[in-house]
Amino acid sequence: MDRYPDIWGGGQLLAFSGIDGKTDFDNGLCLRTAFSGFAFELKKAAPGGSDARISYTGEAPGKIELAGDFFRFHAPGGVSSGVLADAWNLLLEGKFSLEPTPQYESAVSGNRTLVAAKGFLNAAFLDADMEELVSRRGAWLRNAPVPEKVSEASRRTALKAWSQLKTQIYSPEGQIRSRWSTPDRWPHKNMWLWDSAFHALGMRHYDPQLAREMISAMFDLQRPDGLIPHSGTPFVIHDCTQPPVLSLAMRMIDAVDPKPEWIAELAPKLERFIAWIMANRDSDGAGLVEWQISAEKNCRSGESGMDNSPRFDGAIQLDAPDFNAYLAFECESLAKFLPERRGYWLAHHDRLCRLMRERLWSEECGMFVDYDVKNGRRTEIMSSAGFLPLYCGAAAPEQAARLAAHLTDPGTFGTPLRVPSIAKSNTAAYKKDMWRGPVWTNINYMIALGLERYGYRDLARSIVADTLREQEKWYLACGTFFEFYDDRKEVEPRALERKGKMPAVYNPFHQAFHDYGWSATLYLEMLFHPEWN
Repeated sequence: MDRYPDIWGGGQLLAFSGIDGKTDFDNGLCLRTAFSGFAFELKKAAPGGSDARISYTGEAPGKIELAGDFFRFHAPGGVSSGVLADAWNLLLEGKFSLEPTPQYESAVSGNRTLVAAKGFLNAAFLDADMEELVSRRGAWLRNAPVPEKVSEASRRTALKAWSQLKTQIYSPEGQIRSRWSTPDRWPHKNMWLWDSAFHALGMRHYDPQLAREMISAMFDLQRPDGLIPHSGTPFVIHDCTQPPVLSLAMRMIDAVDPKPEWIAELAPKLERFIAWIMANRDSDGAGLVEWQISAEKNCRSGESGMDNSPRFDGAIQLDAPDFNAYLAFECESLAKFLPERRGYWLAHHDRLCRLMRERLWSEECGMFVDYDVKNGRRTEIMSSAGFLPLYCGAAAPEQAARLAAHLTDPGTFGTPLRVPSIAKSNTAAYKKDMWRGPVWTNINYMIALGLERYGYRDLARSIVADTLREQEKWYLACGTFFEFYDDRKEVEPRALERKGKMPAVYNPFHQAFHDYGWSATLYLEMLFHPEWN
């Protein structure tokens, strides 16, 4: 049975993994499959810059193996292979041509070419055993778990997800003392808060220890005042935060591989982070928290993760259902993690849930909405964020029933692919652009958890099934996991806009990201969930 991904398509990323050895944040190689021909671009340049290019020049291949750190083109005349020998060196054997740029150097021996980041060429790899290197890189996939009794499409997609996840792992470096992950090796490259949590959820099904490290890495960036930043690198951090979902990953990892000492180590740090949020994100002092708001038109709330949602078009402070739901869940988790503080944190959980019911519930909309703290009114914008109070248990039973009804109502959220990021009825704001309509895997996962909490298991299962089948469809067609998907199923993910633009020439910041982290890892998490399959 084949254990390696075998679908060619543009936008797939290759890099050396921290699972196999030392990575280099600044100088390590990153390749991306080209959108024309069998070729790879070496991605060191900024989008729109000049990339070195490696092209396969042999006969049309009858089969391609394309993992995250090696590739093989099987043609009648033989096999042409490439493998990342380490973080800096790519060894090629067979029919390839190289179009270099000054950021790289190369060496040739017979039918072999070695390409490296400038200053890091290790000519000894020209004599390496190619098959042995490929076998070492492929061991991760040969041992990767796949649930029994899934379809062939699910099996193939799961192996792609494991391959992609492997390449997103960095080794410890600088201020990050643990192995850590990135949403994609290019162009994001950095470590992000809620991405790290979602990545760990998938990883727990293969390597719980690595999943723990991926969460610990975010705490490595914690400031003395308690802030855990939006994102960071081995050398810098941002000064805002991001959706607090770290305890979800901690609880899920601990469920499959309990390590009480790890929870005990992180819980006081998490407590300081939650205290920082309460002290710094409640501008009116009324008890609910608001995301940081920016004047940037296409990213008014990067802190929320829902960058360009119509929720934020007014650029005003909003008590937010998603932020407060995440926060309440963290308080509930702290009550579990810190028995001596159980009453304190349960009181905060109950307080947040009560305030959400009182201030954020719109009887007219039949869901939770944002509250404008300056003008003292609800915004009445119906978005996928409005379902997240299910996640923390904030909704009253009758509220949960109305939320569930929206998910089968074709006029609001019962679109061909659920769950759209805004209601279908909001025609004035709708666009095929990120959070203005398209569907996001992470939000679907959180909504499914909330539905399950309230006993709507069949509804949760159906949303998950829709999500998995859509991801499989587009992986088999394009070879990649996408950042978001069309709620109307009218256009392929590559044709969706991103932050107000759809350029004629591919630009990753204005089209759905390819090989996107949490789309793959949450695919795995949902596939392994026993009640959803």
